Amino acid sequence: MSHRGAVPADTPGTTDHPVPADQVVDYTVPREGLPEVTDTPQALAAAVAALSRGSGPVAVDAERASGFRYGQDAYLVQLRRQGAGTLLIDPVGTGDLSGLGLALREPEWILHAADQDLACLKDLGLHPTRLFDTELAARLLGRAHVGLGAVVEETLGLRLAKDHAAADWSTRPLPRSWLIYAALDVELLIELRAALAQELEDAGKAPWAAQEFEYVRTRPPRPAKIDPWRKTPRAGRAVRSPRSLAILRELWTAREQLAAELDRTPSKVLPHQALVAAAVARPTSRRKMNALKEFSSRQARQHQELWWRAIERAIQMPDEDLPPARAPQGPQSLPQPRSWQRHHAEAASALELVRSAVRERAEAIRVPQELLLAPEAQRRLAWDLGVNGAAGAVPVSAAAIGERLEALGARPWQVQQVAPRIAERLA
Repeated sequence: MSHRGAVPADTPGTTDHPVPADQVVDYTVPREGLPEVTDTPQALAAAVAALSRGSGPVAVDAERASGFRYGQDAYLVQLRRQGAGTLLIDPVGTGDLSGLGLALREPEWILHAADQDLACLKDLGLHPTRLFDTELAARLLGRAHVGLGAVVEETLGLRLAKDHAAADWSTRPLPRSWLIYAALDVELLIELRAALAQELEDAGKAPWAAQEFEYVRTRPPRPAKIDPWRKTPRAGRAVRSPRSLAILRELWTAREQLAAELDRTPSKVLPHQALVAAAVARPTSRRKMNALKEFSSRQARQHQELWWRAIERAIQMPDEDLPPARAPQGPQSLPQPRSWQRHHAEAASALELVRSAVRERAEAIRVPQELLLAPEAQRRLAWDLGVNGAAGAVPVSAAAIGERLEALGARPWQVQQVAPRIAERLA
């Protein structure tokens, strides 16, 4: 069923009572029509003025060109606020966004899966001072499906088209159908926030949500990965010797540098399979490299001299400079849990107890286990309890476990829910 002027259900659906599927209505176009793209400094000034005159929270989304461009830059920013309507802002053409940042500083931001967009918005100078994440809210409420389309359907009874999520948003001009998709991503966030906030309040989970939203808003960037080239798809099992790993590393590094220069996603410059194939075959000449089918494409041949120089560096590299077969551990890294049973039996036993306590509590309060307590925090707590607790150096009271969890970044609501249960298991 489709209706151009569709409106949200009179009574919002909830986790236990979603809007019935046969009552869901297609929502295909913005109710106020598709706005013009804001792509000049003059248009941006008008957009900032409209936002400043508006009231209430601001729905926010951003579109990137993942899979096409290097990095995670935002190529379109969508905003919606009562009294201002929907704004589609092209950060490439508008120039300085500091005025927009000021206009967005005071109101609460509503995003779906905020951790996916906050970094690219921060790069534009846009920072929220308050946040409501509709995806996180749905997870805290125990929803089985937490994608924006599913949450909107079950809560508001409206079906959004999700056709262009993987599009190249650096394309200019942006097609009309893409812009409709982008506008609809913020069209219903304000109504969705109101419905989810009420359900959180009714479930007694509003304080939990507030703590999670603030955690996402203020969380520092994740540290850089050690040896990211080792994560090349399908390399883990195929590439094992130090010399092959050197070829993989040199090719990965050369590809990364070229991709940054070309502003293209690395796999579009040279496929992952080509890196792995060269690392396995270890070609000893340019001719042998070109004979590999993964290097026969026009894309690979375009920069074949660069690829050969990378392979040649690895072939000629002294043994002492070759990468180790095993990835180095960071200063705070733990051994892989699968090895604990053999070498750290106490920690393995503690991990099973911690996991079971968290799992049972998560089921009881209908929250995903990984949201109730991050897997990394579970592992580190178990390691402390097993390795240090064997000597009696780690107390296992609820208060002591709570203090350790706080030091590991757990929020107060998480500590309150899991620390007593873990202490009971360890007693």
